Amino acid sequence: MSNPDEMSKGGRFNRRMFLSGILPVVAGAVALPVLGAGVATGNPEPGQQGLPGNDTFPGLITREKNPVNLEFPFPTLNSRIIPNNRFFIRTHFPIPAIEAASWELFIEGEVRKEFKINYEDLRKLPSKTVMATIECAGNSRSFLVPKAKGLLWEQGGIGNAEWTGVPLSVLLDKAGIKEGTIEIILEGKDQGEINEEPKSPGTIHFARSLSLTKAMQPEVIIAYQMNGKNLSPEHGFPVRAIIPGYYGMASVKWLTRITATASPYEGYWQTLEYAYWKRKNGLPTLTAVTSTQVKSEISRPALHETIPASKLYRVFGAAWTGDTAIAQVEISTDDGSTWQSASLLDKAIPFAWQFWEYNWTAPNKPGRYKIMSRATDKQGNVQPAKHDPDRRNYMVNFIETIEIEVE
Repeated sequence: MSNPDEMSKGGRFNRRMFLSGILPVVAGAVALPVLGAGVATGNPEPGQQGLPGNDTFPGLITREKNPVNLEFPFPTLNSRIIPNNRFFIRTHFPIPAIEAASWELFIEGEVRKEFKINYEDLRKLPSKTVMATIECAGNSRSFLVPKAKGLLWEQGGIGNAEWTGVPLSVLLDKAGIKEGTIEIILEGKDQGEINEEPKSPGTIHFARSLSLTKAMQPEVIIAYQMNGKNLSPEHGFPVRAIIPGYYGMASVKWLTRITATASPYEGYWQTLEYAYWKRKNGLPTLTAVTSTQVKSEISRPALHETIPASKLYRVFGAAWTGDTAIAQVEISTDDGSTWQSASLLDKAIPFAWQFWEYNWTAPNKPGRYKIMSRATDKQGNVQPAKHDPDRRNYMVNFIETIEIEVE
């Protein structure tokens, strides 16, 4: 483990950098009164001493004001669990106003017994807590060239939390799934009209489906708490789905309806958006985005951070993948010509990101340098060097380069 005192001296990352714009990832950051102010992060986890953000938080980054879309400033990463008021926010329509007392969840479709359940009764059912990393399917979209359509997330359209709720399988078993059912549709209360291409057919709700096999997995839950606290409106109050191993669009918020279907769901958010080109017998076919792809991101150094020459510096970041685990993370400081192994920190937890570190001695010669990270998971999937255009503006997991100054 690195010496925290020595490593904290290795790079300059302070209030002046945020205010001067040297860290463009934090440009446009705003504090959210609705989410609370003045967060105490507590003691850093092992291996995270010397990281920025232990005492202050610059605020979430505004990517869109209406509907609200806010990004976590990734260079402030200092805890495996992201506090609720630092977690990124993704919405497609205005946040619906829902009262717990009047909320009901309908379970219907290809079931033997349709039923509805209220908030109080849902919370009486058997529950479990799962740690899961949720990444927006468009995270890192701002790094695509040419400029991509959609919200231009940088590194922080992602977060990791502990979610508590009722396994979806409990509700499906209670309803009794009919033979021939292949998918489960999750529908949220949020609604609106898409006026940009591809346009929606009038007002639509946000809805996504997942296979019955995935829906029955024990880690898939209908959550009502996030990090031990009731969900806030921004994160899906009163309940949302949590689909570990899938990109964030699958974890539908403000959930009101669960429908079992015997045919593939072909709704707007399943086929026109959050879909990519998959080659079948050489022919491209639009296919729903599902599993999270293997990826690593560098938290420190931040973009354009200044590092003293010849000093030891602790390169730090996180890596994640879908339904397997991270096998290794490698670092390159010579534009990808050679790669060195980083150290994985803490134990691997299914569906949660894993931190890593690499002790690097900065060059003697002042100048601009590049640092890259590359992750490999235990299924042999390797983070690619370039973005696959068939993925359109989704599943952006290619190797990113952090440029820094040595002086």
